Amino acid sequence: MVVDTGSRSITKKHIPFNELPEEARFERLSTQSKHFVDTIKMIAYRTETAMARVLREKMTRHDDVRSLLRAIYHTEIDLVPNAHDKTLTVRLHPLANESTDEAVHHLCAELNATKTLFPGTDMRLIYQSVSLQNR
Repeated sequence: MVVDTGSRSITKKHIPFNELPEEARFERLSTQSKHFVDTIKMIAYRTETAMARVLREKMTRHDDVRSLLRAIYHTEIDLVPNAHDKTLTVRLHPLANESTDEAVHHLCAELNATKTLFPGTDMRLIYQSVSLQNR
């Protein structure tokens, strides 16, 4: 087996924009669009920070809070609409262990206390941790 180690070292790591093929080029965002996108990013970051603050109330290792949030974002959920009660239930599936599930249950309770409506509807969001229901 022959391994060519030289070609990788001579491959460019960055390609100047003017060397990109026409179909691969992209338009820059206008200043207004960039401000809009930056505003959305800032709102998302502040929301995540607020959720982290709530989780820290129940977690002993505060450094693990952002990791737990990433796990929550990637976990499976069930969405259960109820038109009669005007609710949309978000059921989170179990996470790594009982202590993280308890922290998630606490976060769900805090989110439920806000009585947030799902955007564009009159359905109130309800968050549930499935793991605590099965104990």
